[in-house]
Amino acid sequence: QVQLVESGGGLVQAGGSLRLSCAASGRTFSTYAMGWFRQAPGKEREFVASIKWSGGFTLYVDYADSVKGRFTISRDNAKNTGHLQMNSLKPEDTAVYYCAAGPRTSRVYSLYNYWGQGTQVTVSS
Repeated sequence: QVQLVESGGGLVQAGGSLRLSCAASGRTFSTYAMGWFRQAPGKEREFVASIKWSGGFTLYVDYADSVKGRFTISRDNAKNTGHLQMNSLKPEDTAVYYCAAGPRTSRVYSLYNYWGQGTQVTVSS
């Protein structure tokens, strides 16, 4: 069982940065892939980024085209924490951001087993 808690959201001007964190409980967190998704009002939940980590090495990272080059996903398994560094934020990045854990990286949210409660990110123009 893994429990996830996001933090770090807030209000920022366009062009600014935020760093989201995802604190995980459960000793098996390091065996899971981690993903970030977001959901804007009236829209479906969409993939942002994912990472697979094993034996101290990052095996695989994936980014949505809309955030590639601006967002960076990382994790610190020693601290059971994942991060999403978001730079050059745009108003269209406004959404509730969720972290998730699952058996493998995927852009499909239904393939993740565990979810946090979400953190609001609002980017003003």
